[in-house]
Amino acid sequence: MTIYPQRLARFAELLAATGLDAVALNPGPTLTYLTGLHFHLMERPVVLVVAPGKEPAIILPELEMAKVAALSYPVHAFPYGENPETWPQVFRNALHSLDLFGRTIGVEPRALRVLELRLLEYGAPGAHIVSADSALTDLRIRKDAHEIAKMRQAVEIAQIALEATLPLIKIGMSEQELANELVIQLLRHGSQPEIPFSPIVGGGPTSANPHASPGERKIKAGDLLLFDWGAAYDGYISDLTRTFAVGEVDAKFQQIHKIVQEANAAGRAAGKPGLPCAVVDKAAREVIEKSGYGVYFTHRTGHGIGMEGHEEPYMRGDNMKLLEPGMCYTVEPGIYLPGEGGVRIEDNMVVTETGSESLSDMPREIRVVG
Repeated sequence: MTIYPQRLARFAELLAATGLDAVALNPGPTLTYLTGLHFHLMERPVVLVVAPGKEPAIILPELEMAKVAALSYPVHAFPYGENPETWPQVFRNALHSLDLFGRTIGVEPRALRVLELRLLEYGAPGAHIVSADSALTDLRIRKDAHEIAKMRQAVEIAQIALEATLPLIKIGMSEQELANELVIQLLRHGSQPEIPFSPIVGGGPTSANPHASPGERKIKAGDLLLFDWGAAYDGYISDLTRTFAVGEVDAKFQQIHKIVQEANAAGRAAGKPGLPCAVVDKAAREVIEKSGYGVYFTHRTGHGIGMEGHEEPYMRGDNMKLLEPGMCYTVEPGIYLPGEGGVRIEDNMVVTETGSESLSDMPREIRVVG
């Protein structure tokens, strides 16, 4: 039996509790989570509208109708042709069928485009378009056993791919060449073609930029070499970081790697059901602050992970949201010395009934490559 009717029903309950009359969703993880349908954002809009007590409606191009026809549960489709001048009326027909004129319609504020916003405004005269974060926050935050199994597989693919890349590292290769090799290995070892994000590969001073883009800088002896990468498996992703030594590195770099390794271990051990997310950040941050490098740890300790690389819950020092079994997140403390080098070690965690488990087990100690 398909899981999607149950997910749609649970979502309808969340909507009713927040006072929203409906939620309109663009293509993306939430739409896929609720329906199993996959669309990409393009010049032709696709919008799913879910309203409590009513059959979901989907507005989509005629060329996408085969996807809806294959569903094993009812969704009312409102297809349109290639002429954009006809689209507003199709939106009006769909929203009128759900009695949404003058109602309150929630949207994903980070996903909705002006294109769909204007069509929704025309389609539901007098409607109030508001953020649906209150209803969406808890929708995907607790993963079930099937979701966790997919994430575990995404982690495994990522780890195998990096291990296959490490022997290819040679002094004189560029960061971009290494990133390209890693992408090839991710695909070769089973990642979906649309990987979660372009790998971060930073050598030497570049590794001190937490979100560095790999460039033409050549890898040199004595560099720290940071990889931040992930794989995608059946719609779920991994997000890992390991930092290596290219040959013999300065003793200071070896020291900060050890400190970050200890901070990572503290963060991984801290997560338990019933405790606030803040404790994970505090546990990792205290290790780095006590070492004297607190000013060089410039970001939160982690973020939620699942169908997206960044989702709820966030491991920030001010986040008092309580951890619950099934929540998944990263633990990724780092120390970044501007102009010199940086270290980050990142693992993917799941909250269990009694504590937390790391889905990743790739060695965390400093290793020499190249």
